[in-house]
Amino acid sequence: MSKTYYFIGIKGTGMGPLAQILHDQGHVVVGSDIDTYTYTQAPLEAAGIKILSFNKNNIANYREAVFVRGNAFSDDHVEVAQALALGVRMISYPEAVQEQIEQTTAIAVAGAHGKTSTTGLLAHVLKNIAPTSYLIGDGTGRGVPSSQFFVVEADEYRRHFKDYAPDYAILTNIDFDHPDYYQDIQDVTHAFSDFASHVKKAIFAWGDDERLRSLRPKADVYYYGTNSDKDDFVATNIHKSTEGSHFTVVFRGETLGEFSVPLFGQHSILNALAVIAVAYMEKVNLTLIRQYLMTYQGVKRRFSEKQIADITVIDDYAHHPTEIDATLDAARQKYPNKQIIAIFQPHTYSRVIAYKDEFAKSLEAADKVYLANIFGSAREKAGAVTSAEIGAEISKFGGIIEEDNMSLLMPYENAVMVFMGAGDIEKYEFAYEKLLGQLRTDLQ
Repeated sequence: MSKTYYFIGIKGTGMGPLAQILHDQGHVVVGSDIDTYTYTQAPLEAAGIKILSFNKNNIANYREAVFVRGNAFSDDHVEVAQALALGVRMISYPEAVQEQIEQTTAIAVAGAHGKTSTTGLLAHVLKNIAPTSYLIGDGTGRGVPSSQFFVVEADEYRRHFKDYAPDYAILTNIDFDHPDYYQDIQDVTHAFSDFASHVKKAIFAWGDDERLRSLRPKADVYYYGTNSDKDDFVATNIHKSTEGSHFTVVFRGETLGEFSVPLFGQHSILNALAVIAVAYMEKVNLTLIRQYLMTYQGVKRRFSEKQIADITVIDDYAHHPTEIDATLDAARQKYPNKQIIAIFQPHTYSRVIAYKDEFAKSLEAADKVYLANIFGSAREKAGAVTSAEIGAEISKFGGIIEEDNMSLLMPYENAVMVFMGAGDIEKYEFAYEKLLGQLRTDLQ
């Protein structure tokens, strides 16, 4: 039966794809958000989903709808306050996601790092084999009526994933992040433990993560990794090249065959191994899994590449030291003979305070490092730390870039420029690309 849904904050990276799923399933979907353009609104507009400006009068106009409230909005938000005052039916984003989870065989992907890339890879493989709906944290969503599978990225921030009860879960790792919310690594581990306790059938966890091994959920646990002595699903005979990664998969002594992915970095092999493990347990044809792993093109803002003359520009969401490690490792694998230049924008003051030394250490893997000023947040508009303090600990530090002055980056030729961050690093990237395009055109 078709319903009408109204999304408060429809441009959110989770809200947007959920809106797309409900629209694809035949429901009427409308929503509201800020007027500033965001990359998540493009697929909404392409689907014909109406996006309104925030206005309390919107609530009365759609009072018969089911309202979905974005995680970012408190009771005093103009539309939330009006919805509460009028007594309309309003559910949270996690509650709306759980409604989707209940409808089919659901696989949730959680972890401090790697969850978007792993969700995207799993969704790509399964959608080419069986009817599959998916919700990915890069703003991508697809709904299929009578889906066999639902693949969903489960976000640990503020324990948004705590009430999800999927059939399966992939747990990529546990790490201390979001210091504006979590007290310490024990607090994060408790959150993952609570989430794991709701998984119904099985969990696939990275075997090298001792915190994941400490969890004691009710569901069966299969560990994946590269250690044949302690992991259930093992990647062996690993070969990395400039074309991607190739490996053999063994499950408890049984060889499942050889697999390849057109992806780079050790983390990509682990992500693929988790996908293969889930597919194997659901008895999905491994020949088809092998085929569609090779056609994966990646997700938005995860090692996204473009070429401008002799310069390769990589855009990545990496905003934690572990993620920087993975991104630079992938760049080295794909471009072993080129200079790797890191341009990083730290995200939130609390994260920089917690990880200043670790940021500096991770960035040392680049040949040269440039920083943008710290991107704050609605909760943290200022702080007692600066990007220059990170730079002071980096031996290869080249300086602080500004959007209106890209001169520090212009001397490089035939290099790989890796822009990383979760804030508005893209504005620096676009400024550089525009100037670079003009310069290279002038030289021709």
